[in-house]
Amino acid sequence: MQETVVKESEELATPGDVLGRAAEVKPGRGAYLAPHSNLVYASLTGRVRTVSPPPDVPDQRPTVEVIGHKAHGAVPEPGSVVIARVTKVLNRMASADILCVGPKSVREKFTGIIRQQDVRATEIDKVDMHLSFRPGDIVRALVLSLGDARAYYLSTAKNELGVLSAESAAGATMVPVSWTEMQCPLTGQTEKRKVAKVGS
Repeated sequence: MQETVVKESEELATPGDVLGRAAEVKPGRGAYLAPHSNLVYASLTGRVRTVSPPPDVPDQRPTVEVIGHKAHGAVPEPGSVVIARVTKVLNRMASADILCVGPKSVREKFTGIIRQQDVRATEIDKVDMHLSFRPGDIVRALVLSLGDARAYYLSTAKNELGVLSAESAAGATMVPVSWTEMQCPLTGQTEKRKVAKVGS
């Protein structure tokens, strides 16, 4: 008896991509059939795989699957330390895109929120978000919990957490000079940040 033939392509699909017509392929894992259009769509992001049916099956349509990246990509969990890029700073919070969980990079988009009360451990009421973070800053933060609207609540309230890397107005990578300031090596100007303490 002939073996089932599996063909895995390098082609990547994202949710909503058309994988084929229902007359020609059957949906497998990571795919679904839309009855109104008779098209098979991807339901997740991953590699497209086509599985040929055994020759003794009446239905000779191959099965099309999408093999997701979730198995490989890291997912933030409460207690994990993440690296994130600040995207927006408001009066009471900053939002950031999570780039890495521990040493592993993420493959999906995860959003984190650093609330005013989670920036540092002391003098919480005096925290000024605009003097702690700027858009584009790379921060190390601790995941507190999965908040609302699919965003993770992040904390920088430990000495080793906070801004790791930031760009100055002149476009240079700034150097930390204290726990609250970073300096532009080109202009010598300092900017306020919640700086992560590196090393011992």
